Amino acid sequence: QEEKIFAGKVLRVHVCTMEGAEWLEEVPEDTTVEKLKERCLKHCVPGSLEDPKTVTHHKLIHATSEKVLTDTKTVLEENIQDRDVLLLVKKRAPPPLPKMTDVSAEEKRKQEQKAPDKDAILKATANLPSRSADRSVAHHSMRDFQTELRKILVSLIEVAQKLLALNPDAVELFKKANAMLDEDEEDRVDEIALRQLTEMGFPESRAVKALRLNHMSVTQAMEWLIEHADDPSVDAPLPGQTPAEATAEGGASSAEAAAGPSSEEGGEEAKDELTEIFKKIRRKREFRPDPRAVIALMEMGFDEKEVVDALRVNNNQQNAACEWLLGDRKPSPEDLDKGIDTNSPLFQAILENPVVQLGLTNPKTLLAFEDMLENPLNSTQWMNDPETGPVMLQISRIFQTLNRT
Repeated sequence: QEEKIFAGKVLRVHVCTMEGAEWLEEVPEDTTVEKLKERCLKHCVPGSLEDPKTVTHHKLIHATSEKVLTDTKTVLEENIQDRDVLLLVKKRAPPPLPKMTDVSAEEKRKQEQKAPDKDAILKATANLPSRSADRSVAHHSMRDFQTELRKILVSLIEVAQKLLALNPDAVELFKKANAMLDEDEEDRVDEIALRQLTEMGFPESRAVKALRLNHMSVTQAMEWLIEHADDPSVDAPLPGQTPAEATAEGGASSAEAAAGPSSEEGGEEAKDELTEIFKKIRRKREFRPDPRAVIALMEMGFDEKEVVDALRVNNNQQNAACEWLLGDRKPSPEDLDKGIDTNSPLFQAILENPVVQLGLTNPKTLLAFEDMLENPLNSTQWMNDPETGPVMLQISRIFQTLNRT
């Protein structure tokens, strides 16, 4: 009697199976889902409880909420109400573990799906006829644009000089160009930086040398001056530079530039004067080796002339110059002055281009060619120049077009 008084509420639950069986199950609220599942299995599958795994292989699902009921919870905790419908479902069996033979077969299949490597490709295509050269070989066989450009510039300078010599105003034009070159910023020294060093007590000549060696940095120049204060060669001119001669030459050229041609000069004298101006321009645009690189390479035991040649061949790149000095020294400095074959299709295509033809009549183009010839690192500024840039662009395009054919 006490059990009836203290017993929980009894619910009538409608149970269905996947096979179509249906019945009502009366179950107290405090019954666990696992116990309810046992009663259901005992009802629909007699003798199934002999295998303890049978209970775990089945699950009860609340039909309305489609929720899988938890075995350890009670009917009340799962919020099951009177007349609710529950589904008794057998769980799907987990897939069997693959056998070792199946694993090896799967790995083999994955290996077959991998992309072939270079050796496999070469082996598979060994018997095929060759239709195109290997890219790496083609890359090395391509003519180097920078090397070829130098030859092109040498030949174009000769053509430009001949064309400009026919211009009656050529002498005046190149005297102005010559005066422009006198204002080369590379030869200037930062006056403020120089004043700072001289006010510290350093001699002006040493301060100028220190600033040029240290790219106009006052701090680095001061450190260099202190470090080399007791060096006997501290006042020696920089390798490859003779300031006294440069000053004298600059003064002479400026004087000649200021003086106009006399009325007695004829056509031949004008041509001679133009030739002299060309020579002066060429001397002013001579290659300027990096002083630091010169000193560093000379400290290795190389002769100054050899070092300057190495830096000229390798565009002032110290490491490349060192390799050139230690190697077969190709190309030689003499090779740098050789022009391109004037009968070659490349040179003919360049000369036939209207933009190039027009540019060759401009003195500034000749100055650009001279500058790039002796200082390849200045090519960028001429490529960006509105007058010389289009000419350089056409030369580059023609070279690339013919190089691909």
